[in-house]
Amino acid sequence: MALFSKGSKSYSIFYLKCPRCHEGEMFETGSWSFVKSFDMLERCPKCNLNYFPEPGYYYGAMFISYVWSGWFCLLFVALFHWVLGYSQTVAFGSLILFLVVNFVYIFRISRLMWININVKYDPRAIEKAHLH
Repeated sequence: MALFSKGSKSYSIFYLKCPRCHEGEMFETGSWSFVKSFDMLERCPKCNLNYFPEPGYYYGAMFISYVWSGWFCLLFVALFHWVLGYSQTVAFGSLILFLVVNFVYIFRISRLMWININVKYDPRAIEKAHLH
């Protein structure tokens, strides 16, 4: 199975698709939309998976986001400063600009990483949802 092909966890995470059917969207707007940036759908429009199985379910996604962002920031500044030779000001300025543009996407992939821990891909999920 290819890394970003349908059926892999990375497909669901990076394409922001339902972890069970890999077809339904999880968010109301596009990845870099600043309108309704944090609004998720209640259920998958294709397989009817409940995206909010319990109150506070996505609390763990904060930790994923924190760890992912922390390592990314360290590596980004190290690359710009030590490898590419830019000043610290330019390295941190570039990092801040990158994070401002991509904060919605980082938030979203953190939530997808969290829900993908608990939900497995089922290629027949849509079919099963229509039977019930």
